[in-house]
Amino acid sequence: MSRILELFKLGEVFRYFLRVFGKKDPSKPDSYNLRMMHGINRISIVMFLFCVTVMIIRAIMR
Repeated sequence: MSRILELFKLGEVFRYFLRVFGKKDPSKPDSYNLRMMHGINRISIVMFLFCVTVMIIRAIMR
């Protein structure tokens, strides 16, 4: 049972959201490739959440 509960822990996911959508740490090095990677991740996360929302709304409306 504890193995199943470990699979559903969302703490790492929320920490990643905070890292990607949060303020930049000025002490960490910044590169163009890293900024583009985080930008693409932001776009994909927003698109995913939008699509999940649309799917839930469609399921409720049926």
